[in-house]
Amino acid sequence: MDVLLGLQWGDEGKGKIVDVLAPDYEIVARFQGGPNAGHTLEFDGIKHVLHQIPSGIFRSQILNIIGNGVVLDPIILKKEIDGLGKFSIDYMKNLVISKKATIIIPTHKLLDAAYEQSKGDKKIGSTLKGIGPTYQDKIGRSALRVGDILSPEFQEKYTTLVDKHKTILSFYNYPLDQLAEMETQFFDAIEFFKTLNLIDSEYEVNDALNENKRILAEGAQGSLLDVDFGSYPFVTSSSTMTAGACTGLGVSPSKIGEVFGIFKAYCTRVGSGPFPTELFDTVGDDMRKEGNEFGSTTGRPRRCGWLDLPALRYSIMINGVTQLFMMKADVLNIFEEIKVCTHYELPTGEKIDRLSFEITDTEVKPVYKSMKGWNCSLEDIRSYDDFPVELKEYVSYLEDELKVPIKLVSVGPDRVQTIMK
Repeated sequence: MDVLLGLQWGDEGKGKIVDVLAPDYEIVARFQGGPNAGHTLEFDGIKHVLHQIPSGIFRSQILNIIGNGVVLDPIILKKEIDGLGKFSIDYMKNLVISKKATIIIPTHKLLDAAYEQSKGDKKIGSTLKGIGPTYQDKIGRSALRVGDILSPEFQEKYTTLVDKHKTILSFYNYPLDQLAEMETQFFDAIEFFKTLNLIDSEYEVNDALNENKRILAEGAQGSLLDVDFGSYPFVTSSSTMTAGACTGLGVSPSKIGEVFGIFKAYCTRVGSGPFPTELFDTVGDDMRKEGNEFGSTTGRPRRCGWLDLPALRYSIMINGVTQLFMMKADVLNIFEEIKVCTHYELPTGEKIDRLSFEITDTEVKPVYKSMKGWNCSLEDIRSYDDFPVELKEYVSYLEDELKVPIKLVSVGPDRVQTIMK
């Protein structure tokens, strides 16, 4: 089983690459996260955004698995599936869902909003989709799982959990005005949910591996948002690492093959938290505009900055990355000069080249290397040999610094603008 994951703060372009690589695999499986993910795919002049369904769904020969590590919103899932209808996708054949995946219920979203509101100017930057509170209940052993919807006791279990949530919400004086309408939608979606292929997915995955079938595990969010290794507490609520693919699908670590690490040619971040190379000037504004850096789930403008090598090395190390894929090289077309952060300088004057608590808790100054930009369009390029020399030098420099080969460079949003090196 190969694993594909983001090495920055998410939004690296994982969906596009899963779609490109999918023909080489028989199964694509999501292993963590929820509808806070937004994987964007573009082909045949049409843009598609998936939130919970694996990005192999547009390939008819691919089985798509939503694994046990995912938290699922039935309402959003139903809307996603309804949206696939116009593409004649046989989701009853090509989509299966783990009975051990956890369900997001309406009060999880209310809790998410209440918790975020209570933080004032120290907000995490939650997407308010109920992800964090759902993972809290999972760890607290009180959550509902997909298999529970088939139980005659589901309503009773649901009511018990909602009553617990109402007690917490009353502490925050958070209104419940929306709850009745949200519950109507929720239970309609649950009835639809019951008609889907709900399985013990760990058997499906391991049986496929024993039959030498090729599986691609698709991560959500990014490594620097990992609940353990990210810029805590400004992180997501799940394990976004290679190790998370094992627990999120029920696969032994010995089954992991290639680890594909995706990164942008620059950096972006949504929400709060440290971002050493963030740009607050017109360069950052131009980068955001050129890259259309607005969240596919929330629409929020993303913070933009130059590539951060210490952060990238960190993600490569803890994931065991074997191949790198560089995305959105075309966004840097407009710059005559490109910068790369090589290390940081602390307020004390000390220079460091690795992530640490100092990076999380202290203002650090990024130290840059400047390189000549290619300053030309890459739109029609279909071969690495045709890259401008400055882009080739950028790729070679990064390979030398990161000690991992860059095997793919994306020069645009469409499938055909994905250049293998």
